[in-house]
Amino acid sequence: MASIAFIGIGKMGAGMASRLLEAGHGVSVYNRTAAKADFIVSSGARLAGSPREACAGADAVFCMVSDDAASRAVWLGADGILASELVPGTLLIECSTLPHDWVMDLAARGAGRGLCYIDSPVTGLPADAAGGALTMLVGAREEDLNRARPLLAAVSNRIIRFGAVGAGTAYKLIINMIGAVQIASAAEGMALAQRAGLDLATVADAIAAGQAASPQVVRNVRRMVAGDHGRDVVFTAALRLKDVEYALRLARGLRIGVPFGELAEGGLVELCEGGRSQVNESSIFEIAASRRLSSAD
Repeated sequence: MASIAFIGIGKMGAGMASRLLEAGHGVSVYNRTAAKADFIVSSGARLAGSPREACAGADAVFCMVSDDAASRAVWLGADGILASELVPGTLLIECSTLPHDWVMDLAARGAGRGLCYIDSPVTGLPADAAGGALTMLVGAREEDLNRARPLLAAVSNRIIRFGAVGAGTAYKLIINMIGAVQIASAAEGMALAQRAGLDLATVADAIAAGQAASPQVVRNVRRMVAGDHGRDVVFTAALRLKDVEYALRLARGLRIGVPFGELAEGGLVELCEGGRSQVNESSIFEIAASRRLSSAD
């Protein structure tokens, strides 16, 4: 069994760390708000006072934090992961959704110390994390991934390698931008259906059974019908906006235009600036439903 440091015990990290603990690994955890780790400490994990402390003696380091700023803090801070005395060959498994350029920078920093960096953002919801049913989107050397597979298998039921380091993050940003476009389009469709006098529950059922269905479209149109954007929030507007911004940053770096992504970004900006940043992204329906053409149009 491995000695694992797990940094970031949020909605996703909590389930993942619990799965590793249940698999018999020794797990040391760090979370900025320590009280959020109480439940996993009561299950046998060790609570550390800093990322550096959590990494003492670790064979592998998992990280699952919300964004670029949080990532830089836990990796580069005075008591961060890279301030610890990790031995060459230690696996660094970054599961956060981050900017591609930062991932490549971080991988280079790790490689400079002989550490084995794997970018492995995930798809799935908190329930999937708790149930070991995530999909791992991996960018890594094949030999590093093979070493990490037993650990990744504890938290996932599917591992897809897209190529070298950075490829997993590139795919995650692409798929989350596609998701933003899908949800924004679904919101406009539902708003149009409402304006046309259709029963929205029937529309949602038809979408779920039709060609436009995807798991996130179905999940979000049902929330649009229920209007329960603030209950049991699984993916906030702010998180979706962050991921789209990172995807657009990647697109600019690759010199490719992504106008649909930019349109989705605009809707999410409007949503967040309107005070809905911390409710479910399905609330973009409220933006779509409120739009009206002027008489000049």
